[in-house]
Amino acid sequence: MKRQEKADLIGATLDELYPDPPIPLLHTDPYTLLVAVALSAQTTDKKVNEVTPALFEVAPDPEGMVALGPEGILELIREIGLAPTKARNLWLAANQILEAGGEVIPEWAFLESLPGVGHKTAGVVMSQGFGVPAFPVDTHIHRCAARWGLSRARNVEQTERDLKAVFAEETWNRRHLQIIYFGREYCPARHHDLMSCPICSWAASKRRIREES
Repeated sequence: MKRQEKADLIGATLDELYPDPPIPLLHTDPYTLLVAVALSAQTTDKKVNEVTPALFEVAPDPEGMVALGPEGILELIREIGLAPTKARNLWLAANQILEAGGEVIPEWAFLESLPGVGHKTAGVVMSQGFGVPAFPVDTHIHRCAARWGLSRARNVEQTERDLKAVFAEETWNRRHLQIIYFGREYCPARHHDLMSCPICSWAASKRRIREES
């Protein structure tokens, strides 16, 4: 099966399983989404969603985050992984946003210039916060793309380029979410039975089957 044909069938399966995938992180606007995504690095969405309501109650915007200060932020996100570093980055980013006018600017260069914001985080904000076509790749997407033979990339940047090449641009935003949900529900990193997976059972590359058998 050719790669494009396989991608089309995978897309159809994902649309059937997750026709309207919700954004998993609690937020009310692009700024709170930015904060939530930044907090989610090496932390589960569930844990982030447990912490952010209290944080957003006192700091729903950059002004509130700056007023809270690094120590105040840390007290509210202490249960999050890498909390001290994330607290300082949130405070620094809020200051930078205020200096730029107080709003999150939907530009890649601006987002990636913020402390603690990498390409993936910027992509999630562009995609889910502003509706700009993007395909941020996390570990779930990277793993699934490799298993399905859609990418042989060793890094997420190349995986992103490979997936953009086989999925139509107008589907990128939902494909990103769909594959994340699929990876969590059907395609775990460990103890995965490829032959019982709704997609891997027919799409897994021969190379991947050998590696995981």
